[in-house]
Amino acid sequence: MKNTLPGFIGLARLFDFFEGAAMLILSICITLVACLGLLHVVVAVARLIIHAGLSPTEPAVLQEVFGLFFTVLIALEFRHSILVLPGSESQGMIRMRSVLLIGMMAAVRKFIVLDLNGVNVSELLALSAAVLSLSAAYWLVRGKAMVRTEPMPQTPSANQ
Repeated sequence: MKNTLPGFIGLARLFDFFEGAAMLILSICITLVACLGLLHVVVAVARLIIHAGLSPTEPAVLQEVFGLFFTVLIALEFRHSILVLPGSESQGMIRMRSVLLIGMMAAVRKFIVLDLNGVNVSELLALSAAVLSLSAAYWLVRGKAMVRTEPMPQTPSANQ
């Protein structure tokens, strides 16, 4: 196909340049969001320590703080999924695992910040099914990657 389309190599190089520039811009933006989120977490924890002391017992406060933690972790994992090297051997599998992990972290964050007094059963079941589905997909993808990377078993020699 490369030989039949004139300018294919130049177009591919242009797209590679565009993809690299887009990944750089997205990486910078996500880094800024993660830094601002981290600053927000530090301020929230400092306020919690100042106002509630070292033993906060109000679940709403803990839900808010842990929700902030997961927001920063999701942003960092998203940035990591963008920085997968395009020429790596299993680029698609790495990105797929990253997307599945981001989905699981977002669902766990939703569980943490969920107000159980105002949620209906169908919403809780749907969220649980989403976490179960993401976990099963991650297990399947992880299992295929482990099968490829496992070393061949060595047979013991007869001399030993």
